[in-house]
This record gives sequence, C-alpha cells and structure tokens, in this order.
Amino acid sequence: MNDLQHQTRAGAPSSPAGQPILRVACVQLSPADDLHANVAAALALAQEAAQRGAQLILLPEHALLLHASGRVMRDNALAEDAHPGLAAFRDFAHANGAMILIGSLTVTTDEARIANRSYLIGTDGGVVARYDKLHMFDAVLPGGREIRESSTYRPGTTAVAAPTPWGLLGMTICYDLRFPQLYRTLAHAGCRLLAVPSAFTQATGQLHWHALLRARAIENAAFVLAPATCGTHPGSHGTFGHSLVVAPSGEIVAEAGVEPCVILADLALADADRARAAIPALAHDRPYELSDGAGGRPHAPDAAST
Repeated sequence: MNDLQHQTRAGAPSSPAGQPILRVACVQLSPADDLHANVAAALALAQEAAQRGAQLILLPEHALLLHASGRVMRDNALAEDAHPGLAAFRDFAHANGAMILIGSLTVTTDEARIANRSYLIGTDGGVVARYDKLHMFDAVLPGGREIRESSTYRPGTTAVAAPTPWGLLGMTICYDLRFPQLYRTLAHAGCRLLAVPSAFTQATGQLHWHALLRARAIENAAFVLAPATCGTHPGSHGTFGHSLVVAPSGEIVAEAGVEPCVILADLALADADRARAAIPALAHDRPYELSDGAGGRPHAPDAAST
C-alpha cells in the first residue's frame, strides 16, 4: 500500500529548545466513484498517519469521490450535513486527537452548480474552517481533452486563513496554485503553512507540479503541504500523485510516488520566521502603478496587427 514514504525532520535537530515541531502527514489517495469504498480507504491511511504521530493530517482534493465526468460529480454531490465522509472524518479527528484537512468534497449549493469545498476539522471533531475553491480549471489539455470546471462548480469568493494550534493555515485547492497573488495575500495575513490539496492531471503535473509548489514556498517563505490524488480514475482520468511537503527554502522534504500512501514530515515552524527575516521580501512589497514607460497607460496591440 505504501509507495514511497520519506519521513523527514525539517530543521528538528537544530531547533532551539522550546521551538514548536509539527508532524504533518499528507495522505495520497486514488479515489474512484464508490463513495463508501473511498471513505474506508481514506480512513485506513489516515489511521496509519495518526498511529505514526501526525498532528495535522491532510487529504487531497476530491478525496472521497473522483470521476472524469462533471455530471457524475454533480449527481453524487451531497448536502454538507448529510455527507457520510465529512461525518466519518469528524469522528476520526475527535477519536485520534488530530486535526484533519479534507482537501475537498463535492457538496450541493443553492444553485445547480456544486461547490468544491475544503474542510479543516479540529481535534474535537468540529469544523474549524471551510474554503470553496476560488479558481476554476477551464482548459484543453495536451491531447485534446477539455476540462471545464466552471460548468459544474460554483467558484468561491473568499480566501481563508484558518486558525490552528501552530498558527494560521492558508487553505487553497489545486488550480489555485497558479495564482501567486492568493498565496501572497495568505502570507501577508500571517500564514506559515499553505495547504494545496490537489488532483493535478498527469499532463500538467509532469510539466509544472514541482516547480509551482516550490515557487509558492520560496516566494512566501512558508511551508507548502500538498496532498495529491494518483492513478487512473473512472472516465479514464489520470492524476499525477507525487504529494509533496516543501520547506520555506524550496527544499522538498517529503515526496510520494504514484501509489496511495502516507508521507510524513516534522516541521520546525521557526524555519519560516528565519527565512522571512533573512530575505524579508514580504515586508518589501510596495504598491505601484502601471504605465507604458512614457507617461501613458499601456495598450496591447490588436492581435490582428501583430
């Protein structure tokens, strides 16, 4: 079951006395279209993470149901208060004394489109925070396959910096990764931890997954926690796997392969503070105006004339 499990102590040996160490676990899953089977598989790996001492356990986007068809995802969406997966992980968090991030569930809304919603669950089993994915992936992949999330999902409108015992956790989902301004906002709010639960396609993952996650960590001097789905899902939809934990330096401190597994890392949270002090780019952000360099507003040439 466990493909590749790098358990890394990021800064722990040299951490000053009293500095908090957080053990995180990213659970890599290969969900299909059987909700109850997916819940059981996710609980089993989450239990392994808890038994290995994880204090914060993160599941990927679409952790408990994944199908290539937007119609299937919409037809299987449930109301939040009736979702057995949410209930199961609330019970799990309470029983194991660990915080759980469910990367996302598909839940019904007050319109035809559904929400792709992430849940942070506290050790008492209560929902600490909810986040609806802001950015919709509407694209044609190499090979011609079209994905149009905006037809199925209602985008969120609010960024979320959620409280945890270890400081604020910035909650994002998958395609949000391509919008660095979101992570800058979360870093300015005080987030030293940035969650990026994902179901990256195999095509885009091979091109950009590692580079984007390392960039978000370096730019914001923050730990990036990126649990991912893997394998081939119903409808011939392939996802990339390679769940990652990235340090503020951009170093990859834990990485999965392409099978369901658990990866763990021990994070010295003061490393983020030291990185921000060493290169204080967050403090150096400045407002600016945009011009054409000659006192006017820039004007893009008409495409037909170029």
